Amino acid sequence: MLRKRNSDVLLVLYVKAIIGGTAIFLLLPVIVTVFMAFDGREFMGPFPPSILSIKWFERLFNNAYLWSGFQTSLLLAFATTVLATVIGTSAAVAISRMSPRSRDVTTTIFLSPLVIPGVIIGFALLMLFSVFDLIPPFARLLAGHLMIALPYTIRMTLIGLTGISETLCEAAMSLGANARQAFFTVTLPLTKSSISAGAIFAFAFSMDDVAISIFLCDYNTYTLPVALISLMRSHLDLTIAAAAVALMGLTLVLLVVLDRVIGLDRAIGHGIYKA
Repeated sequence: MLRKRNSDVLLVLYVKAIIGGTAIFLLLPVIVTVFMAFDGREFMGPFPPSILSIKWFERLFNNAYLWSGFQTSLLLAFATTVLATVIGTSAAVAISRMSPRSRDVTTTIFLSPLVIPGVIIGFALLMLFSVFDLIPPFARLLAGHLMIALPYTIRMTLIGLTGISETLCEAAMSLGANARQAFFTVTLPLTKSSISAGAIFAFAFSMDDVAISIFLCDYNTYTLPVALISLMRSHLDLTIAAAAVALMGLTLVLLVVLDRVIGLDRAIGHGIYKA
């Protein structure tokens, strides 16, 4: 019995050590990036920095090249999120009402961009849009970002729809509501948490995408990640670290707003409605 207890204690300590080591491994790059963003030196020296300053953030906000990329990324992410949410929700509702065989085939087609490398998607879109020279760069970027965002909005909405019992809509229709009213008063409110989660994923992946954007942007219309890569090749300094911290701050602000408006538990914690 004593040996069994000792083995249980060792197992618990082992699991805690793995969890702690994994957490440190995940957070260490973020911590280093934050410290380096406030490095007051003019060069990338030993860690931790001996002098702290906000000069890299001042250079970031005074850098017209990065600021233009950030504005494009933000506008592109919002446009992608809105379109992907509307299209993805509509597609998910249509897919959920198909026969099982058709539903599986259609779902596989819509989710296929998840298993295709972004480089291949970007190159394929570049070849496609090269035929149509009149398509503006922002429209090309929006099309590419929609391809990687739609699978998330569709998948998350399907998860929410899976947990809704058909008897709820039938009950609403038996009380006098038509199919459209039952959808907007019963189905849609019950899936809003899944729809919100899909929108979050769409926004995050749009802001972070490099593989597709680098093929579809030009010298005048480019995203922030593409601008950071270009800056790393031409002139590497800690402005890049400041940009990374600024993006982290934007993500935290969005999470706080989402928590205040919807609630994180409702937005991403409960994907399936349980009747």
